[in-house]
Amino acid sequence: MLVIGKTVFLLLLSNVFMTFAWYAHLKELNTKPWIVAVLVSWSLAFFEYLLQVPANRIGYTALSLGQLKIMQEVITLTVFVPFSLYYMKQPLKLDYLWAALCLAGAVYFVFRK
Repeated sequence: MLVIGKTVFLLLLSNVFMTFAWYAHLKELNTKPWIVAVLVSWSLAFFEYLLQVPANRIGYTALSLGQLKIMQEVITLTVFVPFSLYYMKQPLKLDYLWAALCLAGAVYFVFRK
């Protein structure tokens, strides 16, 4: 269980960097040339990978590749929804619930014995 806990923690942190790298430039750098957004995003993505690669290596000792991927997607949505609501000021949509339910089904099928 310690392996899964470490994996989830590192993937959560990694996803925070990933989400900001992928989307924050839309709000913060929208008036800058695209190359500035790319360079800033790449610099954030560097920290994402510093966390994501060890997370996957640790997780792969106890989880299958499919389980790691589904875990990553659940964590991505867990990070993305608050980011979208609070940072990007996007409205809450019922579609987030449907996406979460689909992911819950994916978790069930990938993690069942």
